[in-house]
Amino acid sequence: MKQLLLIATLCSLFSCSNPAPEEKQLAQENPPLTVQTSYTQYVNPLMGTDSKFSLSNGNTYPAIAVPWGMHFWTPQTNKMGDGWTYQYHAEKLVGFKQTHQPSPWINDYGAFALMPIVGDLKIKEEERASWFSHKAETAAPHYYKVYLADYDTSVEITPTSRAAQFRFTFPETDKAYLLLDAYFKGSMVQILPKERKIIGYARNNSGGVPDNFHNYFVLTFDKDFESVQTWGDGFKLKNTPDNQGEHTGAVVGFRTKRGEQVTVKVASSFISPEQALLNLQTELGNDTFEQTQQKALALWESQLGRIQVEDENTDRLRTFYSCLYRTLLFPRTFYEYNDKGEMVHYSPYNGKIEKGYMYTDNGFWDTFRAVFPLFNLLYPEMNQQMMKGLVNAYKESGWLPEWASPGHRDCMIGSNSASIIADSYLKGNIAQEDAEILLEAMLKNATQEIGRPVKSVGREGVSYYNSLGYVPYDVKINENVARTLEYAYADYCIGRMAEKMGKTAIAKQYYEQSKRYKNVFDPDTRWMRGKNKDGKFQSPFNPLKWGDAFTEGNSLHYTWSVFQDFEGLIQLMGGKEAFEKKIDEVFEMPPLFDDSYYGFTIHEIREMQLMDMGNYAHGNQPIQHLIYLYNYAGKPEKAQAKLREVMDKLYAATPDGYCGDEDNGQTSAWYVFSALGFYPVTPASDVYILGNPLFKTVSLQLPEGNKFLIKSVDRNSNSSLVTTVQLNGKRLEGFELPFDVFRENGTLTFFR
Repeated sequence: MKQLLLIATLCSLFSCSNPAPEEKQLAQENPPLTVQTSYTQYVNPLMGTDSKFSLSNGNTYPAIAVPWGMHFWTPQTNKMGDGWTYQYHAEKLVGFKQTHQPSPWINDYGAFALMPIVGDLKIKEEERASWFSHKAETAAPHYYKVYLADYDTSVEITPTSRAAQFRFTFPETDKAYLLLDAYFKGSMVQILPKERKIIGYARNNSGGVPDNFHNYFVLTFDKDFESVQTWGDGFKLKNTPDNQGEHTGAVVGFRTKRGEQVTVKVASSFISPEQALLNLQTELGNDTFEQTQQKALALWESQLGRIQVEDENTDRLRTFYSCLYRTLLFPRTFYEYNDKGEMVHYSPYNGKIEKGYMYTDNGFWDTFRAVFPLFNLLYPEMNQQMMKGLVNAYKESGWLPEWASPGHRDCMIGSNSASIIADSYLKGNIAQEDAEILLEAMLKNATQEIGRPVKSVGREGVSYYNSLGYVPYDVKINENVARTLEYAYADYCIGRMAEKMGKTAIAKQYYEQSKRYKNVFDPDTRWMRGKNKDGKFQSPFNPLKWGDAFTEGNSLHYTWSVFQDFEGLIQLMGGKEAFEKKIDEVFEMPPLFDDSYYGFTIHEIREMQLMDMGNYAHGNQPIQHLIYLYNYAGKPEKAQAKLREVMDKLYAATPDGYCGDEDNGQTSAWYVFSALGFYPVTPASDVYILGNPLFKTVSLQLPEGNKFLIKSVDRNSNSSLVTTVQLNGKRLEGFELPFDVFRENGTLTFFR
């Protein structure tokens, strides 16, 4: 990749003399801009935005943000409260929203929006909406620009973690307005004309917040206001500087010359109005729009540049870096710095201001599979912080989160925090004192059913699981087979961590429990199947039935969720040949399904049906590791062929570039790993499983300044299949790649 010239050198926020840990972290979030390699140019934030309720091509929105930022910004095509904030096929924009939404199904919290208007003042979304075109739209992670045709006005946005700058370019008019919509479910606005400032708060949420939740915002302008108005409930404009109610907003007016630019600096805080202003001063200060833009670019380049790809196929580069961008958005930073430079956060669990790290907006059911393993490999310093955030979440709520946004949300199943914690600990990213606390939390999940704040936290049905060895089908606990399988894998993770900590009795117990997946394996059909409390398998049984005993999938998808013991699963199925044929069956049968549990064809089913890959449903997470299991059957060539098919067919850096929900980076992280040539089929183990890399040369920038090269050498131009793999010049036998090889410089070479 070509090197760009030195763009600028920016002063660090802190002196270099013995900085405190919090100062080191803040400096890391705001690095000086140095020599850049342009990886950001390949990112398309619009990838996956052509989605709707009935069919997901990603269910994403263009997040204008910095990696793991506290606040994102996005253009808004749909009405307030609609989870599909931005849809590529839309024709009009209604505003530019500060968003914290991790998924349309989870929706948003603390959102508010800005919108420029020219001419007659219109404040309702459907009335103020302006036509726009993707031909006059620029979207990058660190910068967004669009032309609003109805107002002859351009809007530009560039972010920091807790703030952003807007630049509005107006026509010549006596009626230029900037509208702030503070949204419903409780809000307040106050205009301070002498200070060129708007302050207020937004309280909208979709659950998972304490009663005292607020997102406090502050906006400062570089131009005097000609007029000041606010509205309250009923959208009645008043010539008053403040308003409070269910749904409020503010409007400031200007006289502008053609091409005149009005710059707005905005920041917000979950702690207080004073903290919002401090965030603005700390992260924006006197910076120009261009300086903020260059800082945001520097952050993206530094993080995307952990993986340096060289390849002649530009489309693949675009897809790869667009996926890596998605992987680095969540979980979201949820901590701030007070006036003493201390790291503090508003707790979404107890409503208090607490010290230390906090991260949120993540569904571990999705991200335990590849997102957190990628962090452990290439971003260990971030994973260390996220684990400290989990310690704080446990201390503040009494439970580990499984789906947090921003606090506990009742979504999905399992106890997958165990996988994330164990994998981090085994990779050296959890301090010993924190490990003791987190193991305690994992054991609580595995033993206590009473007192859970929502059903998705802990283990629903754990008393049955611990007494019978499975969650029964006939006790009114849905998705029971999926729960049994996920709890058994979580038990393996507990065993792995306890063993490493020297707690042999605990390790032995949970290793034994990890075999409980066998209790729901039906030897007659050789699929996982619901089992009643009396020990008999439920009947009738249709392995193509989605939901019911499974989660967003059927038995063909979940049977393979035995991450901890594939050799045991092979034996249950009758050996490697039978195992191979079972995998073949998933791909070779028509995309038949039974959607009777839902009463309609959910989008996950439709996406499977459309892909022409049989019953393989890559658009949802439970089956995403399946292709790699051909290796266990002694058929790596089948794995390699299918991996190439999925990467080439189901991913592209386009608005319809995913084949289902992107889900907090998981579907993207699958592509990132697979394009590199290996995958963490069993997180919390010591190995990756080899695949089929896409690129000629990749350089992984490892911790401690080490580099690891991945090369692909074509000796047979007629084949895309790998024949030999060498590690540091020596033939690598088998299909496993040890994690430890990435602790120092090395070279992995694939020969075709």
